[in-house]
Formats: sequence, structure tokens, C-alpha cells
Amino acid sequence: MAKTLIRVGHSPDPDDAFMFYALAHDKLPTGDLEFRHELQDIETLNQRARRRELEVTAVSLHAYPYIAADYALLPTGCSMGDQYGPMVVARRKMTIDELRKATIAIPGTLTTAFLSLSLLLGKGFNFTVVPFDQILSEVASGRVDAGLIIHEGQLTFANQGLHLVVDLGVWWQNLTGLPLPLGGNVVRRDLGNEVITRVSRLLRQSIQYALENRPAALEYALRYGRDLDTGLADRFVGMYVNHWTLDYGERGRAAVRELLTRGATAGIVPALPSVDFVNDS
Repeated sequence: MAKTLIRVGHSPDPDDAFMFYALAHDKLPTGDLEFRHELQDIETLNQRARRRELEVTAVSLHAYPYIAADYALLPTGCSMGDQYGPMVVARRKMTIDELRKATIAIPGTLTTAFLSLSLLLGKGFNFTVVPFDQILSEVASGRVDAGLIIHEGQLTFANQGLHLVVDLGVWWQNLTGLPLPLGGNVVRRDLGNEVITRVSRLLRQSIQYALENRPAALEYALRYGRDLDTGLADRFVGMYVNHWTLDYGERGRAAVRELLTRGATAGIVPALPSVDFVNDS
């Protein structure tokens, strides 16, 4: 039987590894679909999506308006900050006004972390792009004034004596009453409805399998947990692989639309006529 290759891009971090554990280890029957996993940082995946290189990929929701013509949002695989999210940290305590005058290391200009920071500070602040796993050391060394951190750095920044300036997930929740949607999985529209539906269902099954077989999935995920022990890895995975990940739900979908609408109003992202999600029911 001829196989249809589905290249899946996701980040080399514990939550994505946990989510894709079942598909990566052949725990699910996939029929004529062959999944090949390509692990790269989220900003690289955002740029690859703009070039239509992958059939399925994790992306920052900030990037979605730039790829919506070619990709649809899958209902599963969301990373949602529910009263937590990307953080700005510094070597000393700082106010938001001080932050506007600082040089901030960011993990990429298409990350949702950068979009949410831009909504907080307004356009025109000083930043420099640094690989996400080097930001903490850049801040600790004094080469930048502050750093915008994602992934497991949210749990480990204090180990380097750094101070929290703002948690953007908390700020967003206070502003809107909604969780902060950070990343999602998208599927290329040219695969056609039948394949898209099957891919969507398999991803949901993969997430459910990991949640139901947590010890084995967590052991795999720990391979990608920089500076995390098992307890911290479990905590980090729990932050970003949960009921939101199985399905955005109406509140999660509303949060995505609110984020992208505010981004468009602020002139940060292009406006979309609508935000559509794959229906795999």
C-alpha cells in the first residue's frame, strides 16, 4: 500500500514531545499515512510554514495570519497559558515603563510571546532576536537588559538569580478575562478534507494516549527537558498538555480570535476575515 508522507514539525521541548509520543513510537495505527517528525525551534517552524514546507506543524498563533491561506488550525494541539505564559525576566526588578526603554532578548518576531509583549509595550521597543534556549544566559551575563522567555525557562529562571518583570499570561487574563493562546498545530489545506480529518483525529488520539500513559510519555519527553528533573518536567507538561490541548473549546477559540483581533487593530498582524478550525467530528 502506497504511503502518504505527513511531515510533522514540532519543537524539541517536553510538551510537544509528550503530545507526539504515540505517533513517534508507532503506538497508533495510521494506515497509509506515514508520519515523519522534524524537530526545530518554533520560530524556524513559523518561517517554514510561511514557505508551505510541512504538511502539519506547530506554529505560534502570532504567525497564523501570515499562513491562513495555506493552513487550517487543527482543533487539538493548543498550548494555552491559563493564568500563566511567556515571561519577561531581568537581573533586577524593573517597572513596565523601564522595560519600554530596555533592550529585550526575544525568541523570534513571529512568536506569540513577542506579539503579546508588543500589545503590552506598544510597537517600537528595543529588542534583539536570540535562540530561546540562550536567552537566560544573555540576561544573566548582562549582554541584554531583559529577556522574553518561553518553554521550560519559565520554571528555571530563578536558578540564575533573575527577577520576574511580567508574566504575560497573567497580564492577558487580567486584560481580557481569557487564557493566552500561545501555539497551535496547523494542517496544510491542499491535503484535502479526508486526509485532514484523519490527521486531526490521529493527533487527538496521540494526545489522549500520552495523557493515559503518562509515565512512559513523560520519560520520552524528559529527553527534551533542558535543566528539568522529572518533577519539573511533569509540571511543565501539565501546564501545556491538558484539556485545552485536546480541544480549544469555545472559550479557547474566543481567545484566539481576541488575540488576533487585538494584534490586527494594533497593526502588528494582518487582519483575517475569520479564524476557522478543522471539524473532525
